[in-house]
Amino acid sequence: MKPGETGLKRVYDATCYSIQGLKAAWKYEEAFRMEVWIMVLVIPATFFLPVTKLEQLALVASLVLVLIVELLNSAVEAVVDRVGDDYHALSGRAKDIGSAAVFVSMLLAGLIWAVILFV
Repeated sequence: MKPGETGLKRVYDATCYSIQGLKAAWKYEEAFRMEVWIMVLVIPATFFLPVTKLEQLALVASLVLVLIVELLNSAVEAVVDRVGDDYHALSGRAKDIGSAAVFVSMLLAGLIWAVILFV
């Protein structure tokens, strides 16, 4: 185990690193910014939809899941880009799989929204 802070200092440091990560995603990742703006516009609309609180939670959670997967994809892409600019099949595969994860999370969100609103 590597040495480091413990207790509340560790929680504070982890929170600061997380905020730095969110700022970096906002600054460098256009897809992240677009997804945040979609959430800012769509989540308030859920308060006016004829859905139960549990359905509303599912609608919002599906959008948050897309954002989480986008953050993970961006992290994978940053690490791959850090390794080098030259093409490598494994680097391309890692980026493609990360992108596929975002796509699948978006499909899931779309399915959840469609089922709740139209079925």
